[in-house]
Amino acid sequence: MIASLTMYDRPETAAANDHLWTTVRANLNEGPETLTRDGDVWDHWHSPDLILAQTCGYPFRAKLHGKVTLVGTPIYDLSDCPDGHYYSVIVARADDPRSTAQEFSEARFAYNEALSQSGWAAPQNHAALNGFAFTNPVQSGAHRNSARMVADGRADCASLDALSWKLMQRHDDFAASLKVVEHTAPTPVLPYITAKTRDPAPLFNAMTQAIATLSPADRNALAIKGITNIPMAQYLAIPNPPPPSVYAAAQL
Repeated sequence: MIASLTMYDRPETAAANDHLWTTVRANLNEGPETLTRDGDVWDHWHSPDLILAQTCGYPFRAKLHGKVTLVGTPIYDLSDCPDGHYYSVIVARADDPRSTAQEFSEARFAYNEALSQSGWAAPQNHAALNGFAFTNPVQSGAHRNSARMVADGRADCASLDALSWKLMQRHDDFAASLKVVEHTAPTPVLPYITAKTRDPAPLFNAMTQAIATLSPADRNALAIKGITNIPMAQYLAIPNPPPPSVYAAAQL
């Protein structure tokens, strides 16, 4: 059996994630003793042995829906967002004189993954609504890597999901050298999923109880307030932008 909560798992949040899973497992009366932290997340998501994982909204709508079961959506402690929603912040170095996202349209744009909602789809959809695109993409592999690339001068801007940015501001010194240029419109938060054959209701109830009984310190560490139901249709309705390869090919 697999339980995987890798999306916001970092040294400062690992113990809180462990406490959350331990309580969920106790409420369910089943599941692995520990979270799975190694291996490929796609293997976790596709496994028939998956009890619980968190995925990104873009992989969910592009490749996973119909192959997994939607359990629910976490409610994070984010300002200016409806429950179960988040947004991306477009960041640049604090000393960069540019002040609008459009001014970075041809700049080195660090993104974590091509199938990332917050790192690729949200900023490109935001740009499209404003008549431009980020046309010079550089892949980083993770939101934290994207932010570091900007801070170190290896990229000019990046799009980070709001919770990742909140955690960076808490724990990473380099975040102080960055500024938020703009943020995107809110979209549904990264959903919790389980294997296609599993009933999501016991998991939703177990998570509701587990989050409610977390210590204040653990809830603060994870910036989590609860869990809600976001209809699948809301995830699937978000547009898929052209992939980074389109812009990379144009530069050749």
